[in-house]
Amino acid sequence: MRGAVVAAGAAVLLLAACERVQLSPEAERGRRVYVSQCTACHAFEPSQPGPVGPEVKGATRDLLEAKVLRGTYPPGHRPKRPTSVMPPQTHLVGDIDALAAYLKN
Repeated sequence: MRGAVVAAGAAVLLLAACERVQLSPEAERGRRVYVSQCTACHAFEPSQPGPVGPEVKGATRDLLEAKVLRGTYPPGHRPKRPTSVMPPQTHLVGDIDALAAYLKN
């Protein structure tokens, strides 16, 4: 009986550790944009490389603006992958700040 109680307690702690971190409203909007617009090429978890695109966790606003909106890189930036597969996503112009807020977490 005691073993079952300990196992149940461990399961509760494990589930609590898996809960998603509370995001600010702007970062939550960025998460929704990322999931709906970016995960076809980038991994669902931004800290992991995707099937086509590299990991993007920690991407700065300047990098996002240049790469997402113009298909370029900011001056001095060294890309993680030497490709130019990603086309500009100009429809995301109003979401760059939200994406940056999500990806900095």
